[in-house]
Amino acid sequence: MKVLFIEWESFGSDDIKEAFTAERHTVCCFPFTYHGNARNDPEVESRLSSVLHRDIPDIVFSLGYFPVISKVCQKEGVRYIAWDYDCPDILLYSHTVANSCNTVYVFDRELCLEFRKKGINTVRYLPMAAGIERLDSIKGGAEPIFDLSFVGSLYTEEYHNLPVDWTVLPDQAKGYLDALGAAQRKVQGYNFIQEVLGPVMNDLYKAYPMDPNEDGFETREWFYAQYIVNRRITALERTDLLAAAARHYTVDLFTVDQNVTVPGVRNHGPVDYYNEMPLVFKQSRINLNISLRSIKSGIPLRAFDIMGSGGFLLSNYQADFMEHFIPGEDFVYYDSREDLLCKIDYYLNHEDERNIIAGNGHDKVAAEHTYRHRVREMLDGGCET
Repeated sequence: MKVLFIEWESFGSDDIKEAFTAERHTVCCFPFTYHGNARNDPEVESRLSSVLHRDIPDIVFSLGYFPVISKVCQKEGVRYIAWDYDCPDILLYSHTVANSCNTVYVFDRELCLEFRKKGINTVRYLPMAAGIERLDSIKGGAEPIFDLSFVGSLYTEEYHNLPVDWTVLPDQAKGYLDALGAAQRKVQGYNFIQEVLGPVMNDLYKAYPMDPNEDGFETREWFYAQYIVNRRITALERTDLLAAAARHYTVDLFTVDQNVTVPGVRNHGPVDYYNEMPLVFKQSRINLNISLRSIKSGIPLRAFDIMGSGGFLLSNYQADFMEHFIPGEDFVYYDSREDLLCKIDYYLNHEDERNIIAGNGHDKVAAEHTYRHRVREMLDGGCET
């Protein structure tokens, strides 16, 4: 099969290209600038149409869903497969997602069900994966050098934060949002923020005016919940949990913002996804996953990378884990700050048990969750809700 690969700077891009090739498919690349207009771009549309006529691929594939790609594929009658590892992703809410040429995979089962309830049958569930051969080829030291590590954003970077003018929010709205955040942080496995934003929607609109896109069906409530409030909750949660752990243990943070400080936490700055990040996972006794609150039930890519690297994973509760992995056998989850601290203490002091779980997680990913597995599933049309 000939695959036209929409190439942009995305995590896992090299891994999945290699997986297509390993599965004996021919891969041609189409350079794509994501920072352009991903909904309408006459130059991209013309260039893609020309390539489709010239190369005649069987499918067009992209990591992430792009309406402009779907528009061209629909017009040219070419199958378009997209696999989205981001959540939230406002581009999924384009009306083009229902185009008959599409098969759009999302890594969050609850998100998939949301689309199905709207009558959109082009969206399917497919968990993320790990590049096992690449990860296994990266050798860590004989002994771990970090006790407790977290690799990820604390959402202090400018590109992660919309220019919301919080000063225009009345005190009542600020208090309401603070109370919502405090309540949500006590709940694992269910996010209720979008359902209860009604009383402060007008205030949020004044702080950051945003109307739905012309080709989209996202609501204001969805946008403010996912891109502003849940992101703010996640920033506070990650900072709070890392600071709480650092009061008792040595905590190492690897994040893009080299200037962010958390009391007691050692900030090492960013690490390269392909070569340096796996070494952190391999050289850490415990690797934390603290999911972005917009992820409803899905397993973040970070978790697959940790287990695929042979690292020990301690994660917040996400329902999709229970479908694919066994808690206490392949990974460990926590359900509160107190539970997190107890489990950190336990597993730092039970090395043999920790190593067995890390090995089981690696072997489960290698047996069932590699990019080659996912390529087969996508091309077979598998993984319904």
